[in-house]
Amino acid sequence: MSAPVLTQTVLIADDHPLFRQALSLAVSRVLPQARIIEAGTLAAASKAAAEADDLVLVMLDLKMPGAVGYSGIALLHAEKPEVPILVVSSADGASAPQEARAFGAIGFLSKDSDLSVIEATIAKVVGAKTPPAAESIAPTAADPQLDTIRREVASLTPTQLKVLLAVLEGQLNKQIAHTLGIAEATVKAHMTAIMRKLDVKNRTQAALVARSLGLDLKH
Repeated sequence: MSAPVLTQTVLIADDHPLFRQALSLAVSRVLPQARIIEAGTLAAASKAAAEADDLVLVMLDLKMPGAVGYSGIALLHAEKPEVPILVVSSADGASAPQEARAFGAIGFLSKDSDLSVIEATIAKVVGAKTPPAAESIAPTAADPQLDTIRREVASLTPTQLKVLLAVLEGQLNKQIAHTLGIAEATVKAHMTAIMRKLDVKNRTQAALVARSLGLDLKH
């Protein structure tokens, strides 16, 4: 009896169909046998990530419907913490790569990057036993306190992150419960856990912490 063929799935999350095609081409050249899943919204990407047992890489754009700032990274990292996330985005600013990495991304590439650069980075990330940080991330002076808070945000569960993002939008617990399809008491329990992890005393402080980390920045 022959051994079962190990499958690999790559998730490409970007709201531009043509760019998804370009990334699919890059992936197929590096991993010709891989199954490629495309998602045009953060909700679709989160669902796909949760359902794919053989996921080996997520390629993510920060500017997607349903995402604010770095929330896409945090949410997908919470869904599959063992799967490397490679951000391919037009987000500018010298701090964007470092902040993306702080929330769980393995690397950051500009959408202006040559296809050969994207392919080389995919090969490096997927082929390594321990995925290395992408070379495009330049080291910066670390803020220990800020890094600690970022790690706590990155440790939130997918549902907790969704609750926190809803709080940032100004939704009340009843509204959040309706949106997520859970009980209001469950929302309160999640908020308690969020406040404990972020070391704050109320939802306003939790929102302020999230904003200070860029979770509601329109990148």
